[in-house]
Amino acid sequence: MLEMYRQAGPLALGSRLRQLGEALLDEASRVNQLYQTGLDPKWFPVFFMLRSGQCLSISVLAEAIGHSHASVSKIVKEMVAAELLQNLKLPGDGRVNQVCLTDSAKKILPAFEQQNEDAEVVVENMLAQCSDDLWQAISEFESLLEQQSFHDRVRQRFMEREQGKIAIVDARKSHFKAFKELNYTWIEKHFEVEDSDRRMLEAPQEYVLDKGGAILMADYEDRSIGTCALLKSDDETFELAKMAVADEFKGRGVGFLLGEAALKRAKELGGQRVFLDSNTTLQPAINLYRKLGFKRMDAEPSPYARCNIQMEVLL
Repeated sequence: MLEMYRQAGPLALGSRLRQLGEALLDEASRVNQLYQTGLDPKWFPVFFMLRSGQCLSISVLAEAIGHSHASVSKIVKEMVAAELLQNLKLPGDGRVNQVCLTDSAKKILPAFEQQNEDAEVVVENMLAQCSDDLWQAISEFESLLEQQSFHDRVRQRFMEREQGKIAIVDARKSHFKAFKELNYTWIEKHFEVEDSDRRMLEAPQEYVLDKGGAILMADYEDRSIGTCALLKSDDETFELAKMAVADEFKGRGVGFLLGEAALKRAKELGGQRVFLDSNTTLQPAINLYRKLGFKRMDAEPSPYARCNIQMEVLL
């Protein structure tokens, strides 16, 4: 075993499987020479699917062997050049091409079948000598990847770890600068800053806190990376406003943590309903609000020209 695999362990699974696959392809070339089939190892899946004499379209072949349409097209082109495949039009639909074995290819079928029979015995013997059922393990691993991709699994782990470093806290005066900067940055990126924005961002104590609302901050280590405000409309109603997350921290669930904390705080303050103003061009934000339980409501007068949707959730 290579030293890198000893040190990396399962982390290098993809690299190790690729190296194993490349080693087996090299061995397959030598086996093909032994049986004098003249086949390139990468042609095996296509040749195998057509061995019965049937004709198949490239789309059907691609789906059957799990390759891209472009990859199978390239293999077919090479095999046509080697006079192993021929193109035929699908009966009744001249637009669809099918491929099937040529007479020359059919002549090597006996050697191909004998090669497969011998190789299968060898593979089964090798698998039997393994302490675990490798073939079954690969099938199970593939099934797990179908249920959830490797990327999504790592991303979930990444978010769980990162979210563990985030603290949702009540804004102090030392947070007011970050509250203002985060929101100005977000608004200027998507819209134009309005007077109602400036009033709140320049005087959060007066405009939000002194009126019975709250400002929440998402602190990551020694930095504020996100924020949102709860504006008190009446004893039972709050508005969720001024939610912003630093660009480099988007996609880590910061907005969801802020939204959850805001709804919890609204309920603690006696609120029974929370509404918000937004814009339908902000699809990620709309998706976040729906995930938090918000639903579209009949529009009420909004202080923001950019608002074209209002949503609410009952606590």
